[in-house]
Amino acid sequence: MAQDVAITNAKLVIGDGSAPVEGGTVVVRGGKVAAAGRGVAVPAGMQVVDAGGRYVTPGIFAGFTRMGIVEVDAVGPTNDASAGNALFNAALDVAPAVNPRSTPIPINRAEGITRAVVAPEASKGSIFAGQGAVIDLRSDLHPVSRPRAFQFMEYGESGAQLAGGSRPAAVAMLRNIIAQLRDFARNPASFAERGKDSFLTRADAEALTPVVQGKVPLLVHVERASDILVLLDIKRETPALKLVLVGATEGWTVAKQIAAAGVPVIANALTDLPVSFEQLAATQSNVGRMQAAGVLVGIGTINDDEARQARLEKQYAGNLVALTRVPGATGLDWNAAFAAISSKPAEALGMGESFGSLRPGRVGDVVVWDGDPLEIGSLPVKLFVDGVEQPLTSRQTRLRDRYWTPTEGALPKAYQR
Repeated sequence: MAQDVAITNAKLVIGDGSAPVEGGTVVVRGGKVAAAGRGVAVPAGMQVVDAGGRYVTPGIFAGFTRMGIVEVDAVGPTNDASAGNALFNAALDVAPAVNPRSTPIPINRAEGITRAVVAPEASKGSIFAGQGAVIDLRSDLHPVSRPRAFQFMEYGESGAQLAGGSRPAAVAMLRNIIAQLRDFARNPASFAERGKDSFLTRADAEALTPVVQGKVPLLVHVERASDILVLLDIKRETPALKLVLVGATEGWTVAKQIAAAGVPVIANALTDLPVSFEQLAATQSNVGRMQAAGVLVGIGTINDDEARQARLEKQYAGNLVALTRVPGATGLDWNAAFAAISSKPAEALGMGESFGSLRPGRVGDVVVWDGDPLEIGSLPVKLFVDGVEQPLTSRQTRLRDRYWTPTEGALPKAYQR
């Protein structure tokens, strides 16, 4: 059950890019933020938590992960990110596969992550990977906040291989599928399965139709500048498409075009060495330069141990602040950096009215920190998801406590000599 709680005497961070409010209060009622700011009255009889002047922020909204669907990458039975032998692609839905008892979930919760975007991984035969979800990191068995929240697609080098070996093949596949979807939307009853050479099954068509109609966002992994421009052209051809770029290592070189198209980006924060030919223009200034050009940018962790290490986002955001003090580099100020791991990813997915900040009406995801949340050593001392206080322990903390000060006879038999 959601708690009604007021957190007072806080260095309050709303998460929308505004500066922290000293002596602030946030009131959570029925699992949602009722009020936040300076001079907010605390309703009579409500539980009160005195923050003691500490930072109080919205929970971190991890912009791109595979948390909860991958335990051990190379052990197939624990990896539900992709389905290379399935008959379906776009129709695949990660929501039923999310394991709330996956080991990384309590670890990331203990570092301030309260929501996460969970995306499938594309497999052979199609550039479309399937339908992703937004999850919460509560310690219960119901982790999915928004099932089928977006469709995920690969382009660039990965998409080229999935489509048959080249970028022209990937573009042809995408345009062909859009054309088929328009036919399907006009008359679903007339759609027939088109055999082994078809790009679409009926289930895939049903999953993709809301995407081309602009009802469901399309997240596309893309890194190279020229590939980004191709996707912007496709968006112009299909104006309803709610395109979101993921990765976008070379985004800074075409930031004006991205901004003009009104396309948001979920970027890796600190990619500065090219690990592929599509990332030759990599720079740590990518996020800062895109934001300076007017692009809405949130932070994610695609191809960065995204099944386990979303917790690193707060460190990355802190490093973006540090970049503002490096000659020739472009980073983010503290307020913008925190927004890049809270409200901005939620806004990129069209969910800013529900998640990512402490504005009234948003979910009651609130974290009380023991220090600056963008400093690497800072940790939560209290954390609420949907207004419910959550444990800050994990298997790692229990192992630490067990062996921190072992006493004679307390070790398991195998350790005795």
